Amino acid sequence: MHGALMSDIDRKPPPPPVPAEPGDGTARLSGFASLRIRNYRLYTIGQSTSVVGSWMQTVAVGWLALELTHSGTMLGVVTAARYLPILLLGAWGGLVVDRHDRRRLLTLTQICFAVQGALLTALSWAGLMTLPLLIVFMLVLGLVSVFDNPARQSLISELVEREYLTNAIAINSTLINTAKLIGPGLAGVIIAALGVTPCFALDTLSFLAVIASLLALRPAEMIPTERETPAKGQIRAGLAYIRRTPRLLHPMVMVYVTGILTWEFPVSLPLLTTDGFHAGAQGYGGSMAVMSVGAVVGGFVAVRRRRVTTRSLALSAVIWGSLICAAALAPNLPLALAVLVLVGSGSITFNSSAKTVLQMEAVPQMRGRVMSLWSIGWMGGTVIGAPAVGAIGAAYGPRSALLTGGVAAAAVGLVMLAVSLPSRRTAAAG
Repeated sequence: MHGALMSDIDRKPPPPPVPAEPGDGTARLSGFASLRIRNYRLYTIGQSTSVVGSWMQTVAVGWLALELTHSGTMLGVVTAARYLPILLLGAWGGLVVDRHDRRRLLTLTQICFAVQGALLTALSWAGLMTLPLLIVFMLVLGLVSVFDNPARQSLISELVEREYLTNAIAINSTLINTAKLIGPGLAGVIIAALGVTPCFALDTLSFLAVIASLLALRPAEMIPTERETPAKGQIRAGLAYIRRTPRLLHPMVMVYVTGILTWEFPVSLPLLTTDGFHAGAQGYGGSMAVMSVGAVVGGFVAVRRRRVTTRSLALSAVIWGSLICAAALAPNLPLALAVLVLVGSGSITFNSSAKTVLQMEAVPQMRGRVMSLWSIGWMGGTVIGAPAVGAIGAAYGPRSALLTGGVAAAAVGLVMLAVSLPSRRTAAAG
């Protein structure tokens, strides 16, 4: 029975995971089947447009931080400021998402992003931007993201039926990775010709596309979802729910390990290409480009996946980690770049699979908290992981940073494969 969870968890255990029904989520769909659903199509177009703008802003903020300080350390501080609120407040943001209409909440976050972008544009145009102001803007961006990330992830399950969810998440990931290819490239051209201000202006306009797509959604065609009723102890209830649900706990462990140690390519790849292969900025740019191409190609494969399980997620972690290790140990840059194409494909396979498993296994009134904890591990973990991976690279050599991530992904995948064996044997015996 759905409804509010009591604050005293011991008296009322968390709801069980949604059981997989025969054929539930397993039907083989055509590659872009979810795009035939009007609401999902509008939402995806809006989100993809916004991601192009967001990556333009990300590149412009980094460039502006270097212009203001000429310090790599301060660039790291500005980057950390964006993710610190997610690390500290992510669980609370997920609870807010579970209690409120996700479409309305997401519309509000997009308005906040647009206002923030407009102010950033105005201050940059007027030449009034300073490092403290830039850090404040990044903290505000991170604070809004506390609510935006879980709302954005969990809204997908309200736009498509359950059997389309795997396909919908894979399509969303593919289009976002395509946008990541476009955004930084446009930002580089615009910054070289006109400076950072137009990038901030275009980012502001991109949020209008999301707002328009959200307002155009037809509520009558959305999947009804029960909201969580406010009560004490609901953040604790969400944590207990995940802890007591292996089909959520095991994927979440993999997300946290890989989010902290593996998904630190902005740190590990510059070390590998610059210090390991002495290829400079061109080598780093090439490594990021081939990974993005691989991610797009992997996304087109992912949209045709028939089913995603915790076991298949663990297997993808093992393969992804092994490929990362191969790239770290490559004897020359061309071979490393060739392997990094496969690493990019593995990254989208793992990421989209993790999001799919978590959303399909979580009950609707817990989905916001579950996805907020995903964002803490996958995004907020950068605050901890980036300095740690950088320190490993400085202490043990440029290859060690990337190798650490590969070993971590492969190891946690192997552990989860071993953990899943007893349950499979029990199910077979039953």
